[in-house]
Amino acid sequence: MKILVIGNGGREHALVWKLAQSPRVSKIYCAPGNAGIAQLAECVPIKVDDLASLQAFAKDYSIALTIVGPELPLSLGIADEFRKAKLRIFGPTRNAARIEASKSFAKELMVRENIPTAGSQTFDRLDAALTWLNTCELPIVVKADGLAQGKGVIICATKVEAQEAVTSMLGDQRFGEAGSRVVLEEFLEGEELTVMAFSDGQTVIPMIPAQDHKRIGEGDTGPNTGGMGAYAPAPLATSDLQRRILAEVLQPAVRGLSRIGSPFCGVLYAGLMIKDGNPYALEFNARLGDPETQVVLPLLQTDLLDIIEAVVEHRLDQIQVAWHNQAAVCVVLTSKGYPGSYQTGLPISGLPQQSSESVVFFHAGTSRSEQAILTNGGRVLGITALDNTIRIAQEKAYSAISPIQFEGCYYRSDIAYRVLSDLPKIDSTL
Repeated sequence: MKILVIGNGGREHALVWKLAQSPRVSKIYCAPGNAGIAQLAECVPIKVDDLASLQAFAKDYSIALTIVGPELPLSLGIADEFRKAKLRIFGPTRNAARIEASKSFAKELMVRENIPTAGSQTFDRLDAALTWLNTCELPIVVKADGLAQGKGVIICATKVEAQEAVTSMLGDQRFGEAGSRVVLEEFLEGEELTVMAFSDGQTVIPMIPAQDHKRIGEGDTGPNTGGMGAYAPAPLATSDLQRRILAEVLQPAVRGLSRIGSPFCGVLYAGLMIKDGNPYALEFNARLGDPETQVVLPLLQTDLLDIIEAVVEHRLDQIQVAWHNQAAVCVVLTSKGYPGSYQTGLPISGLPQQSSESVVFFHAGTSRSEQAILTNGGRVLGITALDNTIRIAQEKAYSAISPIQFEGCYYRSDIAYRVLSDLPKIDSTL
């Protein structure tokens, strides 16, 4: 079977890596891909938002199944266009993907379906938002309504910080159209948890729970990023809590989308806050998370292609999903300056020729020249290690990082600190 994967990040590398293990896959293409993906698939230079060219490629190359990695093409309606052309695709429709593309839409869905979440107000006028801020309790969370690559959420401890955040979005268009509307949300204090799930519009099968580190700095400080690392399974997610998340968050969300005529077929990502043992939905995504995918998929025992086909063919209830009894830790290496401006095109040294059974080198932002592999993004690499415990997996990941070098390389030294509070300090700047 010929597969097309859309995207060029670490999540897509993990997808390609996992799909390549299926005996039923004969050829994988990736658009546009990266230097790591090119070792497993044929990369084609088509941008993720060029829907017409992607559809033409799928037709011309007799692609049996297209798998969408990032949120942008989903929000543009790629699944709708492919299905109209009778092309099989894994990913939700444009209307269903609004659960990620619009935080206000997601909030309305949560309220309507009685999904536990933080209280919020939505504004598209700066004066109205600033007036409301004078009445709210602090801290407050300011969220750009649209897609902002994981950077559109600002936790504000003071009224001045909140006013600046709102003004930067509604007044200064910091995030462009994505910030033309803002959601001002009650701050919930607790521990964050990610649970992703396969859904065919009716059946929902959760994946292993994970925890990621969104902040750039040690101890979860500094601005939000797309993700600095992750680990799975998250000990916080007891079997009872997992049952509650399925019943109180995931199934109601899928049910609610079906009720409005937008069945969700693909991967539903729930970003949760666990407060006093209770789950609250902070956000939904309409696709696999990054870097959570890099720790969850390596633990998947069932053939990923079998699951994806069951979703596409609306028979997810007929499949059993099994997982390896191991732990995984991923540490993300970034360019200097990320999540702000950064330089690209820097040579990377120390990368092994191939991954091993217990350590996988996922490329997130790389390209290849004739001489070397180069940096080509803010998040450059994700090093995932597997073992029987989170502690040993964490040690393996950091050991595998030590030979890798590129100018300005940065990574956090405390990935998994929430469950390994006595981690040794590691020098994280090369």
